[in-house]
Amino acid sequence: MTRILLTGASGFIASHILEKLLARGYSVRFTVRSEDKAQKLLAAHSSHASQLDYVLVPDIVVPGAFDAAVQSDPPFDGILHTASPFHFNVTDPQKQLMEPAIQGTVGILQAAQKYAPSVKRIVITSSFAAIFDAAQGSYPGKTYTEADWNPITWETGLENPLNGYRASKKLAEKAAWEFVEREKPGFDIATINPPMVFGPPKPYISSLESLNTSNERTLNFIRGKCKQGLPHSGVFLWTDVREVAEAHILAFEKPDAANKRFLISSNEYFSNQMIVDIIAKCFPEYADQFPEVREPNDGLPEEGCYKVDNSRSREILGMSYRPLEECVRDLVVALKEMGL
Repeated sequence: MTRILLTGASGFIASHILEKLLARGYSVRFTVRSEDKAQKLLAAHSSHASQLDYVLVPDIVVPGAFDAAVQSDPPFDGILHTASPFHFNVTDPQKQLMEPAIQGTVGILQAAQKYAPSVKRIVITSSFAAIFDAAQGSYPGKTYTEADWNPITWETGLENPLNGYRASKKLAEKAAWEFVEREKPGFDIATINPPMVFGPPKPYISSLESLNTSNERTLNFIRGKCKQGLPHSGVFLWTDVREVAEAHILAFEKPDAANKRFLISSNEYFSNQMIVDIIAKCFPEYADQFPEVREPNDGLPEEGCYKVDNSRSREILGMSYRPLEECVRDLVVALKEMGL
């Protein structure tokens, strides 16, 4: 039985990864920060109890945080590293975003190199934020690929939480590639770089009050918090959480994924206007919660917008992508199940 270590398993993306790994028959050790989260995951997957164990890692910044987690008998074949902060309610981008992302990523690589010689591949959750150059705005005519890197610097990352997040993803991923080049470990790596991630959360690990940042906007729309006008949409690129989860597993399974970045993104744009249009169509009971005045051009940049090339994900991983309407509909159904 193939054995995997999954870090940060209570996260939005990782909870989907865990479910898919168990369905595929993997043996999984997961890490979470608290006993409460561990017990929720074990209870949700009680039918797979023989495939599951866990280790608590309260703080991924502490030196040696993952040392115990990577030591296993039977040993691990691979590691899926998703643990990294993604929220903007921070006062210190360096301490709350940048250092945890970088030190957590380097820490898992160091631990595997030292204590888990059986590991052949580590798949790391990065982000389109490590690729996207926000300073260029809508960048008409640009097609982003895995060859692109966000030029943001450490100093710029200190300026505000949004810059801190973008810097954390870029610098953590750079640190991983530099580690592999410098240390020549016995494993290779692959990174998963999605833009906005939408879709249904797992109710056993999430709540309406603790939604992931990407889905929180949809909840706010439905609750009428944006009746006076929709906020800026962000990057206009998105993917479904179930596809991001699938991509992590495929990047471990596919030999040709070694030492590659994967831009996991639908070719279909999204905007906040498009999201509320879908909700109004599929759930008309919420239509009066939305602004009466429509965003021009369906909320997309009138001057045109960058594109994304997801061909590597299709050709090497075999990815396909859901339409936005299916993703938003499934998200709202999940929110209703959670008590909306």
